[in-house]
Amino acid sequence: MDGYRALIAAGATAVCCLVCAVWAFRSSSSSSSYSSRKRLFQEQQRDLSLGCCGCARCGCLAAVNGGEMAVGGEQKKAPAPAPAAAGASMMEQLVPEITTHALSYLDYTSLCRLSMTNSAMRRAANDDGAWKALYHKDFTVEQHNITPPNGWKAYYAATKAIMNVNTEFYNIIREGSLPAMSHFWLNADYVKCIHATGELFTGYNAVMDSWGLLFNWGQDGGQGIGFQLRDVRARVLGEVAWVNMKAHVDVDPGPFHVTNVYEFRNGRWYMVHHHSSLMADPAPHNLFA
Repeated sequence: MDGYRALIAAGATAVCCLVCAVWAFRSSSSSSSYSSRKRLFQEQQRDLSLGCCGCARCGCLAAVNGGEMAVGGEQKKAPAPAPAAAGASMMEQLVPEITTHALSYLDYTSLCRLSMTNSAMRRAANDDGAWKALYHKDFTVEQHNITPPNGWKAYYAATKAIMNVNTEFYNIIREGSLPAMSHFWLNADYVKCIHATGELFTGYNAVMDSWGLLFNWGQDGGQGIGFQLRDVRARVLGEVAWVNMKAHVDVDPGPFHVTNVYEFRNGRWYMVHHHSSLMADPAPHNLFA
């Protein structure tokens, strides 16, 4: 009887131990399964935020750790982004010679507009070498060795202004407008005009009388004064500028050498000297004969 009770007690103890072991195993498995499911969910959420579907089979699974990418089950390094200079534009990365050459293809208006885009373009468009190249392209290379006191940009603007004034002078001649011509000349006693006839007129009143005679002659003849200008060259020196050119006039045997001198007064340019002379025969001759 005592042995039978001892056997029952030992069996009960074994069953209790087995039940405890099973309960502990299930608890551990449940906790592990929950942790695994939670980790998988977090990984899926991360993949979705990166724009990936989360499967290696489709070739879009990206593991951010170490910068590696799984494509078709293979681990490959993600290409490193190309280094870029922070805040540097393409124009700033060019060598100065290339920048100057590129800007030389722009005209005056385009170069001025470029300087108003941003600070980088302003520095490039205000480059003295670019304006020197533009000056030589639009005007002449005869003044290659000069150094303008205010830079080539200011010198270009001054030259362009005097060229426009010179064009206005010949438009007045085409129109035959004496009031416009009287406003165009400086009212001073030292102004001079030498027409193609070789006659010299000195002083404002005498010069205006000479232009009046010329315009009346053109109107009486029933024809205007037509001409073409060639090889126009300008030089600006402070408040004085002069323009040399060749004029081919329809009503004269021409062509002529012409020199116009301008003086800057009261915020504008005035003509102070005009000289027109018939071009000599290109055949050799003795200047002192």
